[in-house]
Amino acid sequence: MGRMFGRGAKKRLGEILVEDGIVTDEQVSTALEEQKKPGNEGMKLGDVLVDMGYVTDMQMAAALSRQLGYEKVNLSQERVSDTVIKLANESILRKYSVMPFGYSERNANVLKMAMSDPLDIRAVDDMMVITGCHLEIYITTQRDIAAAIDRYYGNAEAMKMAQQFSKEREERVPVQRNLTEQVGGDSALNDAPIVKLVQQVVEQAVHKRASDIHIEPFEEKLRIRFRIDGVLEEEMVHDIELHAAMIARIKIVSGMDISEKRKPQDGRMTAMVDRQEYDIRVSMLPTVYGEKVVMRLTLKKGLTKDKKELGFTDEALAKFDKILSHPNGIILVTGPTGSGKSTTLYTALSELNTEGVNIVTVEDPVEANINGINQVQVNEKAGLTFASALRSILRQDPDIIMIGEIRDQETAEIAVKASITGHLVVSTLHTNSAANTITRLADMGVETYLLADSVVGVIAQRLVRCVCPDCSSEYEADEREKEILGIKDSARKITLRKAHYRDCLTCNGTGYRGRKGVYEIMEVTPELRQAISKGMTADEIEEIALREGMKTLRGTIIEEVLAGNTTMDELKRVTYDE
Repeated sequence: MGRMFGRGAKKRLGEILVEDGIVTDEQVSTALEEQKKPGNEGMKLGDVLVDMGYVTDMQMAAALSRQLGYEKVNLSQERVSDTVIKLANESILRKYSVMPFGYSERNANVLKMAMSDPLDIRAVDDMMVITGCHLEIYITTQRDIAAAIDRYYGNAEAMKMAQQFSKEREERVPVQRNLTEQVGGDSALNDAPIVKLVQQVVEQAVHKRASDIHIEPFEEKLRIRFRIDGVLEEEMVHDIELHAAMIARIKIVSGMDISEKRKPQDGRMTAMVDRQEYDIRVSMLPTVYGEKVVMRLTLKKGLTKDKKELGFTDEALAKFDKILSHPNGIILVTGPTGSGKSTTLYTALSELNTEGVNIVTVEDPVEANINGINQVQVNEKAGLTFASALRSILRQDPDIIMIGEIRDQETAEIAVKASITGHLVVSTLHTNSAANTITRLADMGVETYLLADSVVGVIAQRLVRCVCPDCSSEYEADEREKEILGIKDSARKITLRKAHYRDCLTCNGTGYRGRKGVYEIMEVTPELRQAISKGMTADEIEEIALREGMKTLRGTIIEEVLAGNTTMDELKRVTYDE
């Protein structure tokens, strides 16, 4: 139960966090100095402390809850009625970072209000006036409130921007001048409807944990879809007349040629959402009804995770560490597009990135910037291919080389030779299993004796969706499922979990929330080295690796299914090729 708002002894946020042992007096003083700097006027102390990395929003919410006695709430678990939503508009809720989510059980005239800063007296006073209710304060994080506002007001706000844009066009504002202004980068024009609409779409994608945004033109409509946990979901549909302006805005911000409409283009941009910087790769493709845009979202810090966050089991983590400890050789990470290869590579590089080594990468494109690593972007037009960049890199005295992808024989041969001459090379390939990777390189024309000498380990990986903790349910496996799971004892009782795809706030009715990596790690042992040198088939190589303790991808996913982390549907979806 939340507590009614009352004017007790006024504590300051800094005092509360110091009393709770989360920050020191010195850190609060530094943050207060930072707050006074030009450009930071109007920023709350809490936001400054979070930005400086002294405290997380979760820690701040917990401290405020303990010290002020307000209960915490998770808005993703709350269903807000239309009556409550109509009490306030989106802009005022965003301004104060508050979200009403229901009426008190004790008193119908008392509104439950989630706040990230309950010490903001002006916010409390204004919300009481606007809603005409007394408030029962609950505490949550700013991110939770932003996601809730987005969930309940986001589409309406986007539709409002779209209508405003259409209205401006109808009012015969000189179209060419208007478009140029609306898509330009001038901060004075940031209130233009189309600028706000593009920003709104990106923010909504971030709050819904999307990895990609698809903006697709059709004959009479413009469809926007988000890829969430690997699956595309339609989010909004607009009138096709918005298409030209949205495309122009995206092209200018991502550095593309605004006049070129017949050729595919690539660009990149950054966006700040909830005070976190996102890197967005933009791809433009001409279709029969106009240009389609796909925007790939990456949290700047998101690709360089701690290796413990990648989802390795203890056994797999030990193997991963052993492979990374090699001073020279090739380490290959394989899997289809969107299987988390880049995250694994960047995590490995971050671990190897010490002052004593020179790391150079060649990528197409560079997905994330890492301090202390020299990153080269392929530019085919300028003649800078993977192969030509690699030749130059070898004259740059590197210790570790990362190749974004081995695509052809020339790149493969240079990589192999570089690893034999004392460099550690890490790269990716698109193959289905660890053993197939070796035969793929041999098919590219690399001599098997060179492969045997250079490859130290292969990691094949996939991402499986985690079943929703709130709406999934347990059931008993039938005979067919036991057979698929490789359980020979038909009398054995096996309990599995299934996704429900029902109206659940935690997973938005998808049945799944979040994904985790599953891995097949093949360490190249002396016996495997011999098999590779003899040019054995992928099946024969896999058989030896299994004998030496390798777990297949399918076997790893089966373990996740039996542990109740994922479902039989995911097992079938991810290991269709096996």
